[in-house]
Amino acid sequence: MFGSHPSVQILKYPHPALRHVSKPLLRVDSELKGMIHQMLDLMYAGEGIGLAANQVGLPYRLVVMNVRSDRTAPGEEHVFINPVIAQRKGQEDKEEGCLSFPDIYAPVRRPEKIVLAAYNLAGEEVNLEMDGLYARVAQHECDHLDGILFIDRLTPANLLKVKQDLEDMELAFSGERRRGLIPDDRLIAARLSQLEVART
Repeated sequence: MFGSHPSVQILKYPHPALRHVSKPLLRVDSELKGMIHQMLDLMYAGEGIGLAANQVGLPYRLVVMNVRSDRTAPGEEHVFINPVIAQRKGQEDKEEGCLSFPDIYAPVRRPEKIVLAAYNLAGEEVNLEMDGLYARVAQHECDHLDGILFIDRLTPANLLKVKQDLEDMELAFSGERRRGLIPDDRLIAARLSQLEVART
C-alpha cells in the first residue's frame, strides 16, 4: 500500500481494516505526518468532517476532524492522537454518515456532551469539552479506532432500512477482491501488523 511515496485512500465497507482495533501511537515521524496531511486532503475531497486512521488502513489511534469541512476555517482543523473520551453526558439521536459508507445515512443515539482527552500533532496534551456536532463526530471517529462502525449502533428497524445498501457494498467488495484489487485478509493483517511495529 505504501512505497517510497506513501499514499493513503479511504477504505470502503466491509474492508477488514475497518474492524481492526487500533493501537496507541508512540512515535510520530515525518512519513506519518505526510499521511495525516493526505488524510485531511481525502476528508475535504469527500466533503467529510472526520476521518479515522484505520479508514485509510493505518492501525493507529489517530483521527482528523473539521466540522466545517473547510480547511480555511480558523481553529476548526484538528488532529487528535490517542484520543480518549473521558466524560459523557445526555443522549441525542441524530443522522450520521461515513466516508467508508458513501451515500448511506441513518440516525444514531449518542451522548450529547463529552470531554475528549488527546494529544495534538505538536505533542501537547489537550482536553476539550464538546457538544452537538463536535461531540458526535469525535465519538464516531473514536468508535472507528475500536473497530466499531456507525451501523453497529443502529436500531434493528434502521439497520433494516440500509440492509440492501450494505449488501450492495459487500457484493462490490467481493467483486474487487476477485479481480485482485483488494488483498486477502491474511495479507491485510500482515500489513497492519507491520505498520504497528513501526510506530506503536
